Amino acid sequence: MSATDAGCRVYLVTPPALDPARFRDTLAAALDAGDVACLQLRLKDAAPDDVKRAVELLMPVAHARDVAFLLNDDARLAKELGCDGAHLGQEDGDHAAARALLGEATLGITCHASRHLAMEAGELGADYVAFGAFFPTATKVTEHEAGTDLLEWWSEMFEIPCVAIGGITAENCGPLVRAGADFLAVVGAVWNHPEGPAAGLRVLNAAIAAA
Repeated sequence: MSATDAGCRVYLVTPPALDPARFRDTLAAALDAGDVACLQLRLKDAAPDDVKRAVELLMPVAHARDVAFLLNDDARLAKELGCDGAHLGQEDGDHAAARALLGEATLGITCHASRHLAMEAGELGADYVAFGAFFPTATKVTEHEAGTDLLEWWSEMFEIPCVAIGGITAENCGPLVRAGADFLAVVGAVWNHPEGPAAGLRVLNAAIAAA
């Protein structure tokens, strides 16, 4: 998972609920449509066996297209299932222990709109920090609102990549790209696009390039 010379790539998050057997072809078609740095499997409240099945079915689709596969919330399960890494929120266990457990695998940490949390994450060895929400989102309740000044500050001060999260679309992503976001985390902009996920990804990549 890396930024391009142009500086910004898509960080694709799965829909909050899915049937992995049915979703597999949808995912393949989306990933074939344009550049994606990584896919985060985010199945809140799903049983571990359901998460495991989803990883087994979907991770090969991502890997076949050189897309990193990250698991949300659970570093132990990510390690057990051979994922490329884990994305952890502030309440998702001991971040330092997760760093040690994951070894060379990717560790991303949600830092909301907090410079302090981001610096803490960087000090313990996070591979990226995630800021947001930048816009209203239907995916989760917005408790923290971030501004582009946060992205500008982080990109100027630190080498660790940053991910922008929250209600990001092709129409509103420009300021985030220009402010220094290395990755844009998106859900609805791709999966809920009126012309389908492949079109959603193409339009989003075009907007990033245009910014």
